[in-house]
Amino acid sequence: MSWKDNIYFILIEPKEAGNIGASARALKNMGFKNLRIVRSGEFIVDEARWLAHNALDVLEAALRFDSFADAVSDMSFVAGTTRRKGRTRGIFMELRDAAAKISAEAVSNKVAVVFGRESRGLLNEEVDECGFLITIPANREQPSLNLAQAVLLTAYELSMSGRSSLPEDKKSKDKRVCQEELQRLYSRTTALLRTLEYIPKGNLDMEKKIMVNIKHFVGRSGITDWELKMLHGIITRIERILKLKADGRC
Repeated sequence: MSWKDNIYFILIEPKEAGNIGASARALKNMGFKNLRIVRSGEFIVDEARWLAHNALDVLEAALRFDSFADAVSDMSFVAGTTRRKGRTRGIFMELRDAAAKISAEAVSNKVAVVFGRESRGLLNEEVDECGFLITIPANREQPSLNLAQAVLLTAYELSMSGRSSLPEDKKSKDKRVCQEELQRLYSRTTALLRTLEYIPKGNLDMEKKIMVNIKHFVGRSGITDWELKMLHGIITRIERILKLKADGRC
């Protein structure tokens, strides 16, 4: 299986069927095939078929999801695309650098590249779930790209980054756990921080900020199954000691 088969392009709430069709064509142009659509109406219509042009197989195989969480649940890495920057939005990488990282990770892991709505991009809560954000350098006078254009540029850079064989030391050979498993870890971590009163009781803003930061630094590199078990083991041990103390037995 090619590393390209491990890269999934996810479109969130696309409104224009033509953009979905053109995105399918862009993927096939560059040798990719995995397209996922989140919360969209019927998109296999004449306009989409026409713009897909010889990529109907990619268009018709696109998977539909009711939520962003479901669409990325089996991914080890999630990278969002955006033109908006801000200190609270996470780590940013320009497209060419991001493509090199993604192609290396895709040797052994599933990677999602997420594109937001045509009108307003990714919502803050979706950005929070991304390990890092990809920016496409563009003219400041017109920095916003059409959805299908952004998909094409991203697919092109990814294809070029893996065109020559990746050096062995750049390939990611360790299998990382998926988002579904990470969500369980995040839930236990949140509960533990509350128990330890690391987060002031009732301060939901601070709780969210801490957990978003944890998600971002875990999401940038991912963790292996062994590392996940180790972290769960640490949490379990702390929980046991806290229970013993609460019962007066420690």
